[in-house]
Amino acid sequence: MHIEFRHLRTIQAIHEAGGLARAADQLHITQSALSHQIKGLEDQAGVELFVRRSKPLKLSPAGMRLLKLAQQVLPQVQALQEEFTGLRAGSTGRMHIAIECHACFEWLFPVLELFRKNWGDVDVDIRPGLAFDALPALLKEEVDLVISSDPEELQGVEFVELFDYAPVFVAASTHPLAKKPYVDAADFRGETLITYPVERTRLDVFSQLLIPAKVEPAAIRQVELTAVILLLVASNRGVSVLPDWVVREVKYSSDYITRPLTEAGITRRLYAAVRQDDLEKPYMKQLLELAGTEARKLQMQ
Repeated sequence: MHIEFRHLRTIQAIHEAGGLARAADQLHITQSALSHQIKGLEDQAGVELFVRRSKPLKLSPAGMRLLKLAQQVLPQVQALQEEFTGLRAGSTGRMHIAIECHACFEWLFPVLELFRKNWGDVDVDIRPGLAFDALPALLKEEVDLVISSDPEELQGVEFVELFDYAPVFVAASTHPLAKKPYVDAADFRGETLITYPVERTRLDVFSQLLIPAKVEPAAIRQVELTAVILLLVASNRGVSVLPDWVVREVKYSSDYITRPLTEAGITRRLYAAVRQDDLEKPYMKQLLELAGTEARKLQMQ
């Protein structure tokens, strides 16, 4: 039995209209064409789909089974058509984001809050890009955007600049290193370093300072939340290195000090890695614009 969408629409229209004439008007076909379509469907099924000579026209038990199928399938088809229309118009889509920068959660959430108000039909999800290889996932279309500070040469991928930041040393104001104008790698040798639970190579303090200098802290303590890191630092349980925009409020507190890493300081750049084919999607352009706006606010504070 070969059932087409038009057959399902026909069954539903006749059931709702209660007669062939009104159903034909709804379907924008002649009553004769509708009768011919019904006969062909009944011939295929080998059973009658309607109770003849009933007013209004009623479906037979077999017709009710077909109506049930129509009520299940047609809404799904309609939803799919609307989704495809939205995709063509650029109003719907998917924005799955992987973050290689652990601290970026706090910066990204305000961006997404603004984004969702204009793009409510875009499916947004955040996946920490620390538990899997984010950039290969981008190439496989498992995610749509990667926040990273480590650009690579990847075919078909564009690294869009977001903003520059400085990793800074953070310690309690009573800590002995608070007296120094800046800290060097050697200053970490006797310290407990409090970090996010991230591989060393993805932490600025290691990749930019300690690994090149071949310096190992006395101990490492991993903590998930920035607020808890600062709480431990203020209690003199250790020191930390955080992006300057994360600790922008610390400079107004008497509990902490921030110092540059090395006399010259260290500057890093954050990027959004996006597939080149997605760059012109309206919602992708909007997200990158919002990210840039929020980044400028961070740098002004």
